[in-house]
Amino acid sequence: MRTSNRIAFRFVVFCGGVLSVASAYALDDVKTPAGDRTAMQMFKDPRQAMSQFLRDYPREGAAGTSLEALRYAADGGEPLARWKLGAMYASGDGVKRDDSRAYEYFLKIVQAYDEAEPSPRERGIVASAFVAVGAYALNGIPGAQIDRDPDRALRMFTVAATEFRDPNAQYNLGRMYLDGEGPRKDARRGAQWLRLAADKNHMEAQALLGQLYFDGADGVARQRAMGLMYLTMAREAAGDRKANHWIVDSYNRAMDVASGTDRQAALAYLRDHLDGRR
Repeated sequence: MRTSNRIAFRFVVFCGGVLSVASAYALDDVKTPAGDRTAMQMFKDPRQAMSQFLRDYPREGAAGTSLEALRYAADGGEPLARWKLGAMYASGDGVKRDDSRAYEYFLKIVQAYDEAEPSPRERGIVASAFVAVGAYALNGIPGAQIDRDPDRALRMFTVAATEFRDPNAQYNLGRMYLDGEGPRKDARRGAQWLRLAADKNHMEAQALLGQLYFDGADGVARQRAMGLMYLTMAREAAGDRKANHWIVDSYNRAMDVASGTDRQAALAYLRDHLDGRR
């Protein structure tokens, strides 16, 4: 089966549920640069600093007082500030890219939920942090003494997938079960996780599940019409973006060999699926 090799690592912050994480994942605090200590004199508390960042960032970007406010809020325990800094370091947005620093900020969010239940507005941030830490554990960070640890990645994704119902985590779990990396290879369980994500409009999950159903696999019966339905939804979402060419190729391959009956049944499934959402 031809699939994308990229593990989903998106900055998405909407889901629900929480599960505490063992303290074995402790990490030293991220150190605040000496030049940023003046922030303590500029802001009343971390929450006020975060509010100022949200006001200033659209105008200033990651510069000057805006970045100082964000760092002060993050060091003071504000989850949104930690998430934003992690995302900035992970992508090189306004700061030099540094996956090690990104990992530290994401991990701090995960660790904090040994201590307190997140507020409803923070639950999506926590879910995304679990996914981010899982992705780093799965891939490792060269030069940062963070080795690949698929078992840990499995634990992180499982928390986010089961307790938060996060579609990125569900997709990544599906991939791990299909590839047999971490858990024992199990196409049936992989398909179950992929379907949960696919039904939340996760494009990569739709494409991979569509391939799986269309071709069939050990433990997964061939369902060409159902597979074509999911591939059609993924193809529609993929557009012409280069990163999504594997989805377009999968859809085209399926359409080339699908029978007229397969296509008609797929269209009927798609209509029922869309009507069910409405």
